Amino acid sequence: MSTSALPVPAPASRRAIAITLAAIVLWAVAYANLTPFADFVFGLTPLERATHLGDAVHFFIYDTPKVLLLLSGVVFAMGVVRSFFSPERTRALLAGRREGVGNVLAASLGVVTPFCSCSAVPLFIGFVSAGVPLGVTLSFLIAAPMVNEIALALLFSLFGWKIAAMYLSLGLAVAIAAGWIIGRLRMERDLEDWVLAIPATQANATSERRTWAERIDAGRAALTDIVGRVWPYIVAGIAVGAGIHGYVPEDLLASVMGRDAWWSVPLAVVIGVPMYSNAAGIIPVVEALLGKGAALGTVLAFMMSVIALSLPEAIILRKVLKPRLIAVFFAIVATGILLVGYVFNLVVA
Repeated sequence: MSTSALPVPAPASRRAIAITLAAIVLWAVAYANLTPFADFVFGLTPLERATHLGDAVHFFIYDTPKVLLLLSGVVFAMGVVRSFFSPERTRALLAGRREGVGNVLAASLGVVTPFCSCSAVPLFIGFVSAGVPLGVTLSFLIAAPMVNEIALALLFSLFGWKIAAMYLSLGLAVAIAAGWIIGRLRMERDLEDWVLAIPATQANATSERRTWAERIDAGRAALTDIVGRVWPYIVAGIAVGAGIHGYVPEDLLASVMGRDAWWSVPLAVVIGVPMYSNAAGIIPVVEALLGKGAALGTVLAFMMSVIALSLPEAIILRKVLKPRLIAVFFAIVATGILLVGYVFNLVVA
């Protein structure tokens, strides 16, 4: 056996695990001291906390490291998890699955293998060429951005496990139902002709065996790549949230996005679709809206429409889907999001 084929020695894995544990301890210490840090930094400014500007600046100083710390921890952990789920292995797990069971499996895999909308076209082509049914593919592509680990972790840390669990359950229900309905409509003819002409390929379920050192390296690579790409959106989202927190009157926001106005949920979806952000970037805005009295269901409908029904995603998907299928896709997912918003507003006081 050649030297290059040998696995990484056990001591390398032990060192990687020890360094990772030390980093986790430092992360926990930093997260536990966010409030003293924000108070100290704010104290260096000439602002008064009781003013609109002071309140907005304090929100920004506190939320920026908090969200970045949460994002870094979640992305690293899921980078390690995703070392077990390559795109090829995901295709292999879904290939040949019947509708129903396939939709459930596809949506569930979307949670632990999150791919953004920029990955939609290559993933879509890969799934279709591997023999994955259209409806099953769309269940995956709906769940991946909407019910991803970042959204769940941030919702859990900010609002508790009940809200995160409800969001997970209802988000999966939307992805499963939307994919199943589209599958029942038999709209394969609304795929672009060049997609239908791609010869079917056999998905390969084999995956490379990795040591823990290699899996930790995968987590670090994900951390560098994802956080490096999305942090400007996060800071921009926190800045918007800070402005809402400091300046938007509570009475105005509660009247526009409150639970009493039946039209607030559809309005939130309509406002959200033209926007583009990821879950990490929109969560600070969600936090600020809720702090001002907006209803939870209305705000979550806004969030889901931003990350699952954005116009940039429609433009990307237009490369593989004909306009009628895109319209049906948006209509069904939007209906599911509306139901989620109304259910949250009814159930959560």
